[in-house]
Amino acid sequence: MEANIKQKLTNDLKQAMRSGDKIKTSVIRLLLANIQNAEIANRQAMLGDQELFSIIAKEVRQHKESITAFQQGNRDDLAAQEEAEIAILKEYLPQQLSRKEIMTAARQVISQIGAQSPSDKGKVMSKLIPHLKGRADGREVNEIVTGLLS
Repeated sequence: MEANIKQKLTNDLKQAMRSGDKIKTSVIRLLLANIQNAEIANRQAMLGDQELFSIIAKEVRQHKESITAFQQGNRDDLAAQEEAEIAILKEYLPQQLSRKEIMTAARQVISQIGAQSPSDKGKVMSKLIPHLKGRADGREVNEIVTGLLS
């Protein structure tokens, strides 16, 4: 599967270059460069799906932080460009879970472990995060688990 994601990125890059889509071209080029850097850092020829999804999710998170900064600086034009780039990145992530689905998964783990207080949060998160990796934002998961345990 990982070859498929990387191959899809390469094919989409070629398509974006042919059609003259500058934003999509730059987003995919940056993403492929980040993937290549991660492969070099991990000394692996191919990264698995989870690693690729982590890289893409990290890019989305960075763009969201940029949007916040641009909005605080009254640069709505730059914020809109970041939004467009996020939309492109999200095409390569698995379907994101809704808040309700994350809560359901969190409740299941809490009942499995028998967690009752905020001090059990670490145990819950260590079981929950691997199941939701790439399909939910870690900050949102953290927020939900904190709410359920308080």
